[in-house]
Amino acid sequence: MRLHLLAFVFGAAWLQTQARLPQRPGLLLALALILVAGVGALLLLRRRHPVVKMMAALVCGLALGFYWAAWLAQLALAPQLALADEGRDITVVGTVASLPYRFQQGVRFNFAVETAVGAEVPPLLALSWYAGFRDEITNEVGDVQPGQRWQLTVRLQRPHGNANPQGFDYEVWLLEQGVRATGYVRPAPRMDTPNVRLDSFVPGFNNVVQASRAALRARIMRSLHGKPCAGVIVALVVGDQRAIPQSDWQVFNRTGVSHLISISGLHITMIAGMFALAAGALWRRSFFTGRQLPLLLPAQKVAALAGVVAALLYVLLAGFGVPAQRTLYMLAVVALALWLGRITSITHVLCLALGVVVVIDPWAVLWPGFWLSFGAVATILYATVGRMASHPELDASRWQRAKMALALGAHTQYVVTAGLVPLTMLLFAQVSLVSPVANALAIPVISLLVTPLSLLGSVLPAPLSDWILLLAHFLVQMLAQVLDWLGARRFAVWTAPVPPAWSFCWAVFGTLWLLAPRGWPHRWAGMLSWLPLLTAMPSTPPPGQLWVTAFDVGQGMALLVETHKHRLLYDTGPAYGLDSDGASRVIVPYLRARGIGMLDGLMISHSDIDHAGGALSLLENLPVGWLSSSLPDGHPAVDFQRRLSRPHLRCEAGQSWTWDGVHFDMLHPLAEAHHDISLKPNARSCTLKITAGKHAILLAGDIEAEQEAALLARSAGQLSADVLLAPHHGSGTSSTPAFLSTVQPSLAIFQVGYRNRYKHPKAQVYQRYGDMGIVRLRTDVAGAITMHFGQDVAIESYRNAYPRYWYSVSMASK
Repeated sequence: MRLHLLAFVFGAAWLQTQARLPQRPGLLLALALILVAGVGALLLLRRRHPVVKMMAALVCGLALGFYWAAWLAQLALAPQLALADEGRDITVVGTVASLPYRFQQGVRFNFAVETAVGAEVPPLLALSWYAGFRDEITNEVGDVQPGQRWQLTVRLQRPHGNANPQGFDYEVWLLEQGVRATGYVRPAPRMDTPNVRLDSFVPGFNNVVQASRAALRARIMRSLHGKPCAGVIVALVVGDQRAIPQSDWQVFNRTGVSHLISISGLHITMIAGMFALAAGALWRRSFFTGRQLPLLLPAQKVAALAGVVAALLYVLLAGFGVPAQRTLYMLAVVALALWLGRITSITHVLCLALGVVVVIDPWAVLWPGFWLSFGAVATILYATVGRMASHPELDASRWQRAKMALALGAHTQYVVTAGLVPLTMLLFAQVSLVSPVANALAIPVISLLVTPLSLLGSVLPAPLSDWILLLAHFLVQMLAQVLDWLGARRFAVWTAPVPPAWSFCWAVFGTLWLLAPRGWPHRWAGMLSWLPLLTAMPSTPPPGQLWVTAFDVGQGMALLVETHKHRLLYDTGPAYGLDSDGASRVIVPYLRARGIGMLDGLMISHSDIDHAGGALSLLENLPVGWLSSSLPDGHPAVDFQRRLSRPHLRCEAGQSWTWDGVHFDMLHPLAEAHHDISLKPNARSCTLKITAGKHAILLAGDIEAEQEAALLARSAGQLSADVLLAPHHGSGTSSTPAFLSTVQPSLAIFQVGYRNRYKHPKAQVYQRYGDMGIVRLRTDVAGAITMHFGQDVAIESYRNAYPRYWYSVSMASK
């Protein structure tokens, strides 16, 4: 059974690497044949040929997992928004189907569609409702609450997200949630179709659950209004982590305690155990009625049932995340075995929980939490089951019991910390060195004190609830200060590039050797397998060659330029919101995955938010040798750099330098442009030409026709380049025929956002590039674009190099 389930999981994971899905008729036929063949093989080989039986189970499990996941993917992809309906005003009626997230500009929520006027709309939408529309039309945001029925005018598009190496895949996340279109609420164009609430609450299971979560969250936020750690309390009670600032997440990640800042498996087990103990004790006493209830039903069965019901309710509050699911299924399997009188091993329970999660949600295998959750439990089982006494002797003193419990806890923490090193490096390219100390403090505080207090405070009447929630918040705040101090240590985190497959497998083998039973020869030698994992260095181009990565940051610019020993970032992408930008979402995760711990230089072409939006967060997360820009004095990025006593230079025509045989020339702006207040920021865009051997790339920022003409007048001989970063994203005010004829690029890159409001690149400008025989690549279509300048220019786009079946749907129009 265990082999079947493991093979099933890896079959489902294999499907998630495919560029296309099997066609539906063949898919159904394959499922039927696999089931028949599997059952037949097991019956025929039941008592003989164990090796053949094992291979049959493996093959059938893999195939069944693959085709089961494919079938669910077909069903999930079936609801579609027609290409012609993208960007149109559509009136929809439906219910608010999720816990709304309120931010300064508006609110985000999922919307279950009941009817749509004039278009066929997918049944579940992800909507944003902004307070203003394009800064010119007021759009009063409604007080949306879970379960309410609304009539809304919306504009929709197919699911689309940024596609970058080591980046978050927003498109598959939407697919997993069942969301097949995203959009925003518009002011109603006609008086007969206003944005209006039709019903205050529509009965339904999901609506009741989400409304309960919203009520608990509102109660906590009222009691802890203005408190810095209120978001943590909300996360522990209802699983909504969106109110926790990004700065706090950085501390939790550096100290390795982020798994506790949610409704984790540990918390669910604790709550289930408390309810089980209480139910069992009351049942044994027949609730003090004298009716002898244990004679009707054993107290152990009642306790198991009560624990599972409590776990189910808590998991529903959590939003049904993978760690919560895993714990619920494991508890349910144990309770079922107890009710049926069957004795089962813990490995059977774990594998069954693993299989159930993947059967229900085959996309779970794509997320780090899935592997960390099951990996942690599997590691603990491997290193502890049958080796340590889990129960002290009956005649042991309290001190001996306490010592044994402390020893067991310390050993478990050691096992988890060491056992997850390879997986953590593979998933995050870093491992927290202070994690054992941080978890030793955080686990008892969060699990034994803060979580029970938070749950009590969220349901008890006021003012008692306020006092309890304030106490829970005080404990979290004190713990956060300690974690902040630990995370600020220079040695807190060890970083290295994401390991290749051979290095990861070798480290896993060594970790199993390290955690082997006592008496295993030279267990300490297992740690040596980590050396290739932890000491790897970032890959670099050979001397004289150049690598350039144009990130997919939406409507904005950001390019990483690498020589043999130096790295320069040109622009930092846009700001997406108050707590999110191109640097924090795209650039910093990519640099960490590559093992790049610092930048030699950062060049910000100009101050527009789509170029400088991520500058401050990048500087806060990564050391930067120098900053070159056309930013004005007083800009936050300039002030931050100066506070660290690092140089900030004005980019000026005539500046040049050479790194590792690669030459850099600044062509624009002139020095006096920085003092001309009549110029727009675009006109001062830092324009940089980089030459590696016989090939060159020209980074033109947002210069427009006037600046292009000025460059032609004074630097025409320096403009020739193989690759051109299209000026101003291909706007109608740039890329003049004369400029393109002088540069003569063979490739043009357009860093643009999918269906951006500026309609970049303009159709006539985009066609102009095509008419001149220039190959055109758009980041909204191709994803991140990587160029290697050597003897030739090798080009790779992320969506082509790593195609997935869910990408083709959103890109069908390009």
